[in-house]
Amino acid sequence: MEERSFKTGDIVRHFKRETVDPDSDLYLYMIVGTARHSETGEEMMVYSPLYGDGGLYVRPLAMFLSEVDREKYPQIRQKYRFELVEAAEG
Repeated sequence: MEERSFKTGDIVRHFKRETVDPDSDLYLYMIVGTARHSETGEEMMVYSPLYGDGGLYVRPLAMFLSEVDREKYPQIRQKYRFELVEAAEG
């Protein structure tokens, strides 16, 4: 299985970006880092949208790195839920 990871500062796109104006910043996110759920120990991805009011969000890391559900979204070309747009330097 392919090892995928992102680092703090990376810009990623959610697969639904394919459905909006590519000149907008909708469905673009900056990676803040990873965290561990305090009770379950599950790894989480912490990220912030580059649109709207920003804020911080978390999603289970496994879900963040998973492939697009082809049965639910057959028209989407992107392979993974989130893919790298721009890598952070450093």
